[in-house]
Amino acid sequence: MMEKSLMKHQIQVVVNGELYEASVEPKKNLLEFLREDLDLTGTKKGCDDGECGSCTVLLERQPVNACLLLAVEADGKKILTIEGLTEGSTLHPLQEAFIEHGAVQCGYCSPGMILTAKALLDENPRPSVDETKKAIAGNLCRCGAYNKIVKAILSVAAKRG
Repeated sequence: MMEKSLMKHQIQVVVNGELYEASVEPKKNLLEFLREDLDLTGTKKGCDDGECGSCTVLLERQPVNACLLLAVEADGKKILTIEGLTEGSTLHPLQEAFIEHGAVQCGYCSPGMILTAKALLDENPRPSVDETKKAIAGNLCRCGAYNKIVKAILSVAAKRG
């Protein structure tokens, strides 16, 4: 008899608009599933404790730390990673704004920060500076580019009018 911890579970997820079916170990987190099984390496592994936000993805349009969520918990859900923001070779307005405002330095926090910003702007198209800072508070930037990041996010909000 197979040991219970080694039994795999069938899951179905829609990642970046594409349906995936996979057999995953119960202990595999969503971050490992995205990076190892789907080869979507834009989602970064930072602290692996949910403290840095590098692994942030949108699950049903809400930012989550992929390192804290088991892949089996995402079964039947829609996930958006940084790879899903581009349309062909066209960058998302947030990606363009991060480049334009110099908010991409080492780039390690950028995927999680951009997805967090997308969730904020989807819910609140005209956030204040304080609301923007509060929204990205769970995403750490080791380069200290917070002012540029906030400016980039608010520039997209301003362009949306």
